[in-house]
Amino acid sequence: MFDEPTRQLCAAVGGGTLSPAKLAVVAPGGYGKTAVLDHIGECCAREGLPAARYGEHDGDTRLVLLDDAHLLDEPGLAEVADLAADDKLGLIVAARPWPRSAELNAVLALLRGQVVLRPLDRARTARILGAGKENLADFVLRETGGVPGWVSRLAGAIGTKAEIPHAALMSFASHLDRLSPDTLSYLLAAQYGVHQDPQLVAGLLGGDGATTRVSCIVEEASAAGLLGSDGNPPPLVHKALNGLIPFERHTWVRQRLLRLQLDRGGPVLPLVRPLLHGQREGAAPPEAFEAAAREAAPTEPQLAAGLFAAAVAAGVPMRTVAASWAEAAARAGDGDTALRIADQAVADPAAIERADAARIAGTVLTQRGQLARGTELFRWSATGLSKVYAAIGLLGSGAVEPARLLLAEPSGGEPPTLIAGAMSATAQAIVDSVSRSATSVLTTLVSAAETMEPVGRQLLLPDTPAALGALAGMHCGELGVAEALLERAKVAEAGGPTMKARHSLLHAWTAMVRGETEVAAERLAGAGEQKAGRDWLFAVALRAGLARRAGDLAALRAVWGEVCDAVIRQPVDLFTLLPFGELAIAAARLGERDRLAHHLDLARGLLRSLSDPPLWTAPFHWSGLHAAIMVEHEREAHEHAEALAASSGHSGFHAVVADAAGCWLRVLGGDVDPDRIERAARDLHAAGLCWDGARLAGQAAIRTTDRSAMVRLLDCARVLRGDPGNGAIAEPDGSPKLSERELQVAELVVSGMTYRQVGDQLFISAKTVEHHVARMRQRLGATSRGDLLAQLRVLVADRAT
Repeated sequence: MFDEPTRQLCAAVGGGTLSPAKLAVVAPGGYGKTAVLDHIGECCAREGLPAARYGEHDGDTRLVLLDDAHLLDEPGLAEVADLAADDKLGLIVAARPWPRSAELNAVLALLRGQVVLRPLDRARTARILGAGKENLADFVLRETGGVPGWVSRLAGAIGTKAEIPHAALMSFASHLDRLSPDTLSYLLAAQYGVHQDPQLVAGLLGGDGATTRVSCIVEEASAAGLLGSDGNPPPLVHKALNGLIPFERHTWVRQRLLRLQLDRGGPVLPLVRPLLHGQREGAAPPEAFEAAAREAAPTEPQLAAGLFAAAVAAGVPMRTVAASWAEAAARAGDGDTALRIADQAVADPAAIERADAARIAGTVLTQRGQLARGTELFRWSATGLSKVYAAIGLLGSGAVEPARLLLAEPSGGEPPTLIAGAMSATAQAIVDSVSRSATSVLTTLVSAAETMEPVGRQLLLPDTPAALGALAGMHCGELGVAEALLERAKVAEAGGPTMKARHSLLHAWTAMVRGETEVAAERLAGAGEQKAGRDWLFAVALRAGLARRAGDLAALRAVWGEVCDAVIRQPVDLFTLLPFGELAIAAARLGERDRLAHHLDLARGLLRSLSDPPLWTAPFHWSGLHAAIMVEHEREAHEHAEALAASSGHSGFHAVVADAAGCWLRVLGGDVDPDRIERAARDLHAAGLCWDGARLAGQAAIRTTDRSAMVRLLDCARVLRGDPGNGAIAEPDGSPKLSERELQVAELVVSGMTYRQVGDQLFISAKTVEHHVARMRQRLGATSRGDLLAQLRVLVADRAT
């Protein structure tokens, strides 16, 4: 148990090296004072030095060992002082640091040194635990605070698991029984973290001189070894108090503290928190649960929601807490409870804060993708913040003039808080996005997002400036702005837990657009599983988009059922055009366009109601173009291309997309101009549409009959994909190392034969043909079937010549 300096000192005393020894051992209870005296006595016995305990000593004794000197009365301490004054007699005095009388101080002043006892470290704790239990050292050290006596008792009772046995707690009974009632009350108060407030403890104790008694109580508890160096009881002491002190005593202390805190407006959460999952009846007044819930709400919304429920169950009227309860539940992610409670408040004319309840219900519905219904509630709420949210919802639903009129209404004198300013600027920017430049809109949204960062994590928002700014950025080709907004929003936890998935999904979308499919998949996984609302729509659209870009038709079919479930539950609005556009292409690929026809018609109508704002139209028409190309609807493809051309003067991004759309139409008509195609593909890549740029070059290569143009465009596609040296076609001699059989298979596949027809021709199975094709695709570094066919055409042409 002892450290090396203590062992050496004990040996020096026992061996006579330090003689006559005049030492004090002053330490709290449980630190091993008695064990030190016993060890010194054993050392003296081995060395032949006459030593005896105080009261048992005689004329032959050379060393007197005195334990618990703090318990001696005045005459006893006077006798000890005489022993200390004897220059021929050794004396070692052990005492607790409290109580410390003047007579004891006089004795200690006559001594020449002190044995310092320290808490145990991990190594000594492991030695005390013994073989087979060393792995419990950290647990035991944490539970006991390293107090040697507590470690020894726990080591003697603990098994092989990190659990506190009842026997270890029972060993505290005698210690707790010796405490004064005031000190016991102090330790019970310490369980709630309020023991270091002298005025509160004094109020708990009551009576005359309570404030003066507090310092004595702290000294008594510390001297008993029941407080750590930080003034808090170790966990093992907490457990002993819970297990050994009657429930009624705990309840009395808690209720007394609660009343004191409620009367003076102090915090009650530490006192009420343990009651949430324990016995509540009569344990605290109803108003204590409400006060604790309001304390917890800013940082622990889930706990706050539970406390509001407990408050209502204890008798607090629902109408007084409904809005706050609903907001806590919503911020904790329990939208169903939030809607239920908020709806009750909205329907109750006597409810307090009905307007706030309507705002909360509207926020939850908006998060779930019900933008129109959420906007209706915002407009009914009519608070300053609700009007701002309503304006965003109106614009997103295609009603630009009502949105402008709502923003033009007077503010009503509400305080200009950070959230009010940031969301007001956000709403103005979103409304302006249908008529002003993308630069001015994004500038405002970026500023609003930064303004909200200091307070954003504690807010319940229908959407964040960062998310709306990212959507606007992605629609107008400003992917860098979108990514920066989302990265900062994720770090700042803007909008709290309810916005975490939204920011991650939008962040994944930017990566998918860039062609960084692995990054997109990682961010999608980080968003967690989504099964409702707009987040679900974005999640399934991402999964479908990633499957399409990987050329994985099986994966696309696998997700399609979930796509249909998500789409049928999600109304169209301005802020869901990206996923609906992506799903339009997926539907065309699977021959399921009818599934999305109604939603896409609504999307087109929404854009027309906003006068086809260029900032929001380009990605939708770009997706529509590719969906039409997929099913060879030439007229529809031309309509989308014309819409893109009409907005080409809005920005450089719009010009790039419009030019690329024109290239696609020419390629489909058999007009492949490699110079123009390569320029358009590289422009798309520079604008952030990296995968689209590579696909344009690759598809043009497939459709040209000019071998040199084919090779050039394939190389361009490969470079834009980020693997310039991956293809065998780029080898100096132009001839990849395919086997003779693979070249035979390649000739027949390029000619248009199916795997079965190729197998019949070469007298092998269709499955073997499939394996040959898979190996060729891997060897050539082809990323899609079209890319593979283009490379095989070059190889077959080389072989023929």
